[in-house]
This record gives sequence, C-alpha cells and structure tokens, in this order.
Amino acid sequence: MPTNFYFNNFPQHQITSEQLLVEDLVIEAMQIHGMDVYYLPQTTRDQVDMLYGEDTLKEFRSAYGIEMYLENVSGMDGEGDFISKFGLEIRDEVTLLMSRRRFASLGTSLIRPREGDLVYIPLLQNFFEISFVEHENNQAMFYTLGRGRGGNVYVYALKLKQFVFSEEIISTGVDEIDNQIFDSYKRSSLPLANTTVFPAGTGSFVPGEIIYQGSSLATANAQAIVYSYTAHSSVDIIRVQGSFVTGNVRGNTSNTLRRSISYNDDSQVGNSIFEDIADNVRIETEADGILDFTENNPFGEA
Repeated sequence: MPTNFYFNNFPQHQITSEQLLVEDLVIEAMQIHGMDVYYLPQTTRDQVDMLYGEDTLKEFRSAYGIEMYLENVSGMDGEGDFISKFGLEIRDEVTLLMSRRRFASLGTSLIRPREGDLVYIPLLQNFFEISFVEHENNQAMFYTLGRGRGGNVYVYALKLKQFVFSEEIISTGVDEIDNQIFDSYKRSSLPLANTTVFPAGTGSFVPGEIIYQGSSLATANAQAIVYSYTAHSSVDIIRVQGSFVTGNVRGNTSNTLRRSISYNDDSQVGNSIFEDIADNVRIETEADGILDFTENNPFGEA
C-alpha cells in the first residue's frame, strides 16, 4: 500500500515549505545562539608531495565570515594538554555546526566544507583544522521534516582539532586573522649596510610589506615579508622565497632602498608562539659536541 500522496513528507523532486520553515528556524537559532567565525579554505598550488600525498606548502588566501554553533558547551573535547617525548602537545578538539544553506551562499565554489580547511574562532583567538565533516548528522537525519534525496539534514557537523602551524601561508586580507598569525612565522635577520657606506640607501621598511631583490617584484630573485626594521642595521624578515645576496633591497610599498651585506637563512630571531619547526640548526649544534665528524666513522671503531 503506497503512502498517502496528500500527506507525503518526502517528495522526490521538491522541497516542501515545511522543510524550508524548519531550515529557516535552524539558521535563525544558530544566528541567535551561535558565534561569528571565519572559514578558510585551503588553496592548492598544484605542487603535490607524491610521497605524503599533500601540498608541499599549504596556502590559505581567503576567509569567509559565517555563524556557527558550538556544541561543546562544557569545554574542549579531545586528549587535552599533555607532555610527551616530543614536548608539550595541545590536542583540543571542538565540534561546530554550520548551516548547509549558509555555506552554499558564501560563494566558495565548494560543494561542502573540506577536511584540511581551517576555521578561525575570534572568541578563542585561535585556529582549528577540520579533521572530519559529518554530513549525515544523526540528530536530524530521521526527523519527519528531514530532507531526503541526499539532503536529509540541515547542517554540517565539523569536527575540529587545534591547528599545528608549520609555516603555511595565511594571507586572507582580514587584519584580525593575518595579524594573529604574523608572529608565528620563523624569523631571520637580513643585515644592512650603513647609509654612510651606501649613500643611495633611503627610507624605512614598513612591517608587513614585501621586500625584494631584482629589477621588479615580478622578476625578483628573492623576496620576503618585513617583520621589523632597525634603522641602518638590519631587517627581520619572514616567509622568505629565494636567496638574498649582497646587493640592493627594495620595499614594494614604501619604495625604501637599502643594501644587504650578507644573509644566513639559518640565523633565527626569537621564538614563534607555535612549536619550533626549525630545530635542524639546534640539533646540529648539539650533535657537534657529541659526534666527531672528523673521523672516518664517527659512529664506531670499524
């Protein structure tokens, strides 16, 4: 016996007004009780590490503001904070609910949120990485007014873990996000010649601007972002591309012209707020005091 088509809650080729009403109420409830966050989709550079099956360096070039509802009302999930043989590890996890319709209206050209994308939560001033997207949320899947035909729920449940920063490029154009990550990049120092030695040197580099060596930024042999500038002495830089050599260095925004005298990308300045990912120099220095590499075989007597 077929169901009564006058009271069919699951039409095959249309969405009923009752279903739209429920979805409107869900969105309104999330806008009332939720929080404003930013969704950062990963941008691929078509440079895939075939061994690990991922981008050699992830980029996040855009941020979309959207409201989400935090399911963790009593605190963070996950394993929490603990000391392991690798040092302090923070494994906080949260679950956020996002409206399907609101996500589709963002204009991301994505079918759904993706694992590996980021969510920045201003309330926590922290970044979280999407580890899993639950698109069949059991809490809403079998409700009478739930949707059928592949759209049986109104929300995505995003399982998030705290983001471990590894020099990914995060430049979204949203000051709150970009400033939050600015101090996290590995910094190195580029020594500069004194203006009395190099009279053509003029101006002052501005934090956040691009500096480069070459006839133009488009054809630059090396470029970086200014972190801080010490007049007539040095400029601390982040996100270095290429290799700086002795020669003119120009600021793309301030049009400052200075002359670098030497550069060693192993010389780090300060510590980032995330775990240090550039331990190779420190390890090599410690190893030099243990292993004698002047021997033919520093690991044995054979």
